Amino acid sequence: MRIPLILSCLLVACTPAADHRPPAKEQAPTTSPANVSHGEAPIGATETPPPVDAAAPARATAKLHKVRLEMMDTVVTIAEGVRYHAWTFAGRVPGPVLRVTVGDTVDFTLINRAMMPHSMDCHAAEGAPSRVYTNVMPNDSLHYRWVAKVAGAFMYHCGTAPAAAHIANGMYGAVIVDPVRPRPAAREYVLVQSEFYTLPGAGADSATTSLDWPKFLSLAPDHVTFNGRGGQYATHPLPAKAGELVRFYVVNAGPNRVSAFHVVGGIFERVFLDARATPTLEGVQTVNVPVGGGAIFEVRPPEAGDYPFVSHAFADATKGAVGILKVE
Repeated sequence: MRIPLILSCLLVACTPAADHRPPAKEQAPTTSPANVSHGEAPIGATETPPPVDAAAPARATAKLHKVRLEMMDTVVTIAEGVRYHAWTFAGRVPGPVLRVTVGDTVDFTLINRAMMPHSMDCHAAEGAPSRVYTNVMPNDSLHYRWVAKVAGAFMYHCGTAPAAAHIANGMYGAVIVDPVRPRPAAREYVLVQSEFYTLPGAGADSATTSLDWPKFLSLAPDHVTFNGRGGQYATHPLPAKAGELVRFYVVNAGPNRVSAFHVVGGIFERVFLDARATPTLEGVQTVNVPVGGGAIFEVRPPEAGDYPFVSHAFADATKGAVGILKVE
């Protein structure tokens, strides 16, 4: 399954200088790529590996969390037929979701199994970066503790310079910090939006892409994804029930594009921006999640059917930032 581009370039043959024909213009497609309005990506079976599980982990019961993350290089699938040389936490993109409650202690160990220095910048933790966000050399480790003090949806990422390259290569994930008083019961999903700027490989490695730095600096991603793979929840919709409260923890890893999160056919009952324990907005349609930020969205689908969720920046939706909430 390839996500069709909104703009397709027309190839124009070279003509002599005396030829004053007007230049070819870019044209938008005239056929619908999906059987759901706003879907942007077809719904159906593909040969891509199973989707990344978007279900949020259960609310924590322990007060002490021992977390051990290994950083390593691996090849991941970022769209159907597109493989990428990624730098990762725990061999996956995004890294594992960490969920704790305000007041909990995180006993954290970071191990570097890669070929270069890496680090971890956790937006949910408070402490001197010079102490806890330092570079970990290959085959070395770092250990420290931190206490969760503020509820919200947070990003973590590698902060080693250039941090942009480490994030663009896949080194990011989400942290959920719950308030002490539990939120209302809901079906919960975690979505980490991010971008990939791909350069085709060469020779024996031609089937696997890597980071195209000039393309990155031009803010021109080839793929914009939820949970590391473009359109995966269009071909494998996320289930829900009519009238059920659905809660999305949305973290925008970027590294460049704002996420304009929207559920087609729904209105958000409440939105908790960034690290807010109480709703910032109520009864809204689309809310921006900045790069490096997070938000919690609550929506209640009124009836059965397919509800696309997208970044309403539709160039990005067309490049993969789209999914379906399938309501029974």
